[in-house]
Amino acid sequence: MKLIESTQPWQLTPDAADRASLPPEPIWIKFEPAWDESPLATPVEVAPAAAPSATEVPIIIAEDDPVSRELISTVVKKWGFHTIVTRDGHEALAAIRAQQGAAIAILDWMMPGMDGLQVCQRARASEKMIYIILLSARGGTENLVEGLECGADDYLVKPFDKNELLARLKVGVRVLDLQTSLANRVRELELASSEIRELKLHMPL
Repeated sequence: MKLIESTQPWQLTPDAADRASLPPEPIWIKFEPAWDESPLATPVEVAPAAAPSATEVPIIIAEDDPVSRELISTVVKKWGFHTIVTRDGHEALAAIRAQQGAAIAILDWMMPGMDGLQVCQRARASEKMIYIILLSARGGTENLVEGLECGADDYLVKPFDKNELLARLKVGVRVLDLQTSLANRVRELELASSEIRELKLHMPL
């Protein structure tokens, strides 16, 4: 259909007005609260979710070789993490148990006294919120499976690229942030459930 624009102002003649079938007056719906007073009447700005901060998650480094220990701790510090450097499995486990919140542990598999696998197992038994990255020169599938089954969350084969370590640390931060959020939500639900039970005890039968 071709529309023709007219330069003349449109007017409704008396005859046309008689023939026009005008719709009835609309029925306005009353909103409570009034529509213009509703929060939806103005744009709502949603703040972006805060990304986990690297400085909030301590990194426990357990490495018996002094050169490797220094290299790992130096690069991790440069990325903005707070590091706790230990020299063997016993010191690493003590550092893990001393943490009040979430933490990441970078554990060497082969350490004197208590190796990385034993630290993984005892850390899991302590029920601490810890993300464990196990380091080892053993790159076989059976070694990877053994490490994960002992409680490690990730497995990194030596020698490794520093960017790969950074990527895995970021994964650990995301996982711990999610676990913390879930734990907080569980506490909120438990508190709400307790309040509901308390109210029921005071309600008349």
